[in-house]
Amino acid sequence: MGSRGESSGNQTAVSQNRLNMQTRNIRVPLRDGVMGAYLAVPNGPPKGGIVAIMEIWGVNDTMRKHAHEFAEAGFVCLVPDLFWRQEQGVELSDCNPEDGKKAFDLYYEFDYDLGVRDMEDTVKYLAALPECNGKAGAVGYCLGGKLCYLLCCRTDIDCAVAYYGTYIEHNIREVKNLHRPFMLHMAMKDRWVQAEVNDLLERRLSPNPLVTIHKYPDADHAFARHGGKPFRKHDADRALELTVAFFKQHLG
Repeated sequence: MGSRGESSGNQTAVSQNRLNMQTRNIRVPLRDGVMGAYLAVPNGPPKGGIVAIMEIWGVNDTMRKHAHEFAEAGFVCLVPDLFWRQEQGVELSDCNPEDGKKAFDLYYEFDYDLGVRDMEDTVKYLAALPECNGKAGAVGYCLGGKLCYLLCCRTDIDCAVAYYGTYIEHNIREVKNLHRPFMLHMAMKDRWVQAEVNDLLERRLSPNPLVTIHKYPDADHAFARHGGKPFRKHDADRALELTVAFFKQHLG
């Protein structure tokens, strides 16, 4: 990972030009600390802000790629360093067995309640950036997917999208509080979300008119992880198209 830039207010010291966007590392002020993040800003008028919440592997090349995809679609995208309370600057690979051990140690020690609070602060910070139009949503993968569900239940986020969220069923009682537009991409051959859990999620979530569920019959967990073994380009492209359309609808 490149060096982390220091910021003052909404300004940052590190800026990097890409084909049709600018990217930089920033520091996000939270109510009880400061968190690092990666920011991608499209060239041209943005359509709103998106917080892209990581899997258990940290802010790595996959998450930066997701940020670039959303910036290419016209959104300002911020990828927060979600594990900052446990260890700052985590960047791991699913191809490294030792990284896998560390990722799962961090995952199972992660505090979801603090994570939701941090992401609520991050969404508000992003929406207030001059590049944004006052609106911000979130997209989350795996661990981040569950946080997106909880954000829609507990906060006033404009909208959120979950890719193969894990352990949402542990908080299914909160579904009665889901009051913001929520989209779920459901991998039907998910190794980490059993078939009966997917059935439960659909049964409990689908009656809510704010919920949209898309199923991927042959997809495994992490089908949108660029460079990963489960990656399925056709399904990842379809999910991205649906997600971008969802964000255009609710953040436009």
